[in-house]
Amino acid sequence: MSFQHSSNLESQPTTWRREDDPQYADDPEFRDFANKLSDDLFALTRNVARLSTEIAKLGTKHETARVRERVKTTVEETSDKFKEIGEGVKKITTWPDVGPSQRFTQSKLQREFRASLTEFQQLQKAALEKEKASAQAARAALDAQSPSEERGGDFGQQQEQEQLRLANQEEVDFQESLIIERESEIRNIEQSVGELNELFRDVAHMVHEQGAQLDIIEENVGVTHDASRGAHVNLKQASNYQKSARSKACILLLILAIVLVIIILAVVLD
Repeated sequence: MSFQHSSNLESQPTTWRREDDPQYADDPEFRDFANKLSDDLFALTRNVARLSTEIAKLGTKHETARVRERVKTTVEETSDKFKEIGEGVKKITTWPDVGPSQRFTQSKLQREFRASLTEFQQLQKAALEKEKASAQAARAALDAQSPSEERGGDFGQQQEQEQLRLANQEEVDFQESLIIERESEIRNIEQSVGELNELFRDVAHMVHEQGAQLDIIEENVGVTHDASRGAHVNLKQASNYQKSARSKACILLLILAIVLVIIILAVVLD
């Protein structure tokens, strides 16, 4: 062995790394897309945690108009973000020509997305129930406060009563507008719940299909392996048969040679 060849061997890595195997090599585009999805999911998880804190205040003495506004804004923003990330999860789930490493990443992102979405859907339902209860209570209180028609007294008293009635009516109208706004928010939450339910079903269906495809691939690999093993057994049997046939032929030739030698010796001796 030459010195140069020996140096080349020494310069080569002595340990095998999984990344050196083509089937485990990362696709840069896949890796970048998966990293972005992972970062977005992490940010989404923090939004869900903040939303949980705000929703817990609804229906308590800590509920204020500002709290309701934060809940409304966070629910809308988080819902839109889930739809955006859901499309990304769909895309990475159907990524072509993935190896074992990429399939592991797909599965991990799918699990994280579905877990976060499930938690958010539960918070949406809790917010919806509390908003409905609050709106119903507000409307009942408003109906009880509606100004009644009271007539009587002299002209001065009637004027005072009319002014009071108008002031009360303005307050009633204002509260009515607030209740209508909250009922509109409730309908928006209900619509968002339906859209996210559909998104959850889509992702679950794609995951199920992907699992079925992997089962088919594994089954085909198993069938191919069994067929290869059967072919190997048949070849080995054929090889043994050929060896046995050659051995028998050699024995027959040896016997014929011995018989021929005996005949020749008998003729010569006679």
